[in-house]
Amino acid sequence: MTKRRTIKPFVPQLVYIEPGALEYERGMALKKKFEKMGLEIRETTSHNQVRNIPGENDLQKYRNAKATVVVGVRKTLKFDTSKPSAEYAIPLATGCMGHCQYCYLQTTMGSKPYIRTYVNVEEILDAAQKYMDERSPEETRFEAACTSDIVGIDHLTHSLKRAIEFFGQTEHGKLRFVTKYHHVDHLLDADHQGKTRFRFSINADYVIRNFEHGTSPLIDRIGAAEKVARAGYPLGFIVAPIYLHENWKEGYEQMFQKLEETLPDDVKDDITFELIQHRFTKPAKKVIQKNYPMTKLELDEDKRKYKWGKYGIGKYVYKNDEQEDLKETLHQYIDRYFPEAKIEYFT
Repeated sequence: MTKRRTIKPFVPQLVYIEPGALEYERGMALKKKFEKMGLEIRETTSHNQVRNIPGENDLQKYRNAKATVVVGVRKTLKFDTSKPSAEYAIPLATGCMGHCQYCYLQTTMGSKPYIRTYVNVEEILDAAQKYMDERSPEETRFEAACTSDIVGIDHLTHSLKRAIEFFGQTEHGKLRFVTKYHHVDHLLDADHQGKTRFRFSINADYVIRNFEHGTSPLIDRIGAAEKVARAGYPLGFIVAPIYLHENWKEGYEQMFQKLEETLPDDVKDDITFELIQHRFTKPAKKVIQKNYPMTKLELDEDKRKYKWGKYGIGKYVYKNDEQEDLKETLHQYIDRYFPEAKIEYFT
């Protein structure tokens, strides 16, 4: 019998602190916490000046950078849009400790794959309030996981927990985030007031096993989903990336079966699903093949359809007939196993 893989809560190997971060109470508290944990702490003038990441070659430096945390101050308080999941992305952190080979952070983070956590959380939340005031009385949704797996680091920073409780007190604000980690216990007692939708990224076993290294197993994500549903959070799942592989229909049906069998019936009445097909850009392909030279990820441009994207960078998505097959198949599974659920979008 094979031993079940478990993922421990993330602990950085190396910490950099921007001097400006120590002007904030949260920055001082993190410095003390990391010192108490016995971690190596270095000073850097800014995140653009993070130098001397250990490693004898680019691959080692890349992996060590993904285990490095930079404690800093978010300079720009202008939020990016985050369609279709929310109106705005709220920037609490960037970077991720996981090694998901398909991830778009491969290119957006470029040569700086380390994790940044921002200590000026109150200023960020004040900026969010201004966005809400501009749109009032319309509801404004904020996505906290556009550039990071925020749950994966929040057991150390608690900035997400602060944001959850802040949005719980707002009149027209909603918070959303997604995670591949099951380390949620510190968030269960947050006073969320039902204003935060807690989502988990799930996928077929083939995708998790081959492309989502360093993340929690599916069964642990589902167990954590039950916990947060029991804590009163609205619950959601993102199936992403939906990836064509051998026996993909069976793989995705088994995923939905496992989800349906594990989740208690009384938490299934307010579930959302977001469905995102696999895509890649030319820059992403180069970075992925450099950082994961042995990847099994299918990146053949000739097998894809080119779709124009914003900023002039197009994406390679599945061809129209494949997209329709993916969409129809997953919609059928959701209708079968979660008839009360809402499908928010397929993209």
